[in-house]
Amino acid sequence: MATTAIDRTRRMLSLVTYLRERQGARVDEVARAFGVSEEELISDLGVLPMCGTSFRGGDLLDIDTDGEHIWWHNANAVADGTGQPLRLAADEATALLVAARAVATLPGLRDDDRDALLRATAKLEAAAGENAVASARLNVTFEAEGGVFAEVNRAINERRRLLIRYYSPGRDQLTDREVDPIRLFTVGHTYVEAWCRRSEARRTFRLDRVARIELLDVPADPPPLEPRDLSEGLVQPAPTDPEVVIEVGPGGRWVAEYYPHEEARELPDGGLRITLRTSDPATLRRLALRLGGDGRIVAPRELADSARDAARAALAEYERAPEP
Repeated sequence: MATTAIDRTRRMLSLVTYLRERQGARVDEVARAFGVSEEELISDLGVLPMCGTSFRGGDLLDIDTDGEHIWWHNANAVADGTGQPLRLAADEATALLVAARAVATLPGLRDDDRDALLRATAKLEAAAGENAVASARLNVTFEAEGGVFAEVNRAINERRRLLIRYYSPGRDQLTDREVDPIRLFTVGHTYVEAWCRRSEARRTFRLDRVARIELLDVPADPPPLEPRDLSEGLVQPAPTDPEVVIEVGPGGRWVAEYYPHEEARELPDGGLRITLRTSDPATLRRLALRLGGDGRIVAPRELADSARDAARAALAEYERAPEP
């Protein structure tokens, strides 16, 4: 399975935390822990020293290896900020203030954590001066708003079952399900992992696709399950899943960065021929519609025909729509 830039970035961020706690770690053990070859790990270690804690490259990570062990020479200074006093430029202060205000609005945040965050934000606003005024014009919201995150979090804490009405984009339908929530996590979006009583299997639900949620007076009783390893991303196709081939032009090359795939072969026009596997090929119809003229499904033929039919139906709706 080819590794995307998103996968590699996620792995390298985890690698920083992992190495800080394991001074002198063995290369083979770290590679095994992250499920990569030693060559891939050494390649990552070659990139990390070009990263730092400042948007402008200050405090670069001082990490090196002799091929057998890995050392991080300034781990403590980078982590606790003792390397040098914190100085924020205007764009850095703005980004930090916007993020802090957004996080403070998250439902489910403990009151003492929210109070501490608001106090820190107030101090930063005072130090930022006019930059704080500029940041106040920006606003960020999270998909987990609207009570869904809070209800799921409460259900997990109280070990209670949930009734949800969930939208499945691949099937374009709403279904009612009783689920026993297991944990909340974020991989790009916020999800709840739960035992679905309708399918009698572990399922993952994206919070912004929950149309309705109700906390039931029924104890949650999921079977004992090992937590899924999400280090390689949420979608991890199996070798037995159906194969899909997609061809994209230069404007659709982003597909290879966002979809786990087995192969991405260069095409003469600057595009890619991407081979991937998915347990539910029908979900890729929406990708085909999104790509428009920048890509098409090549195989399997039934899926390609289905995508063309969906595109024709969409165009027909536009033709029937009254003129504005």
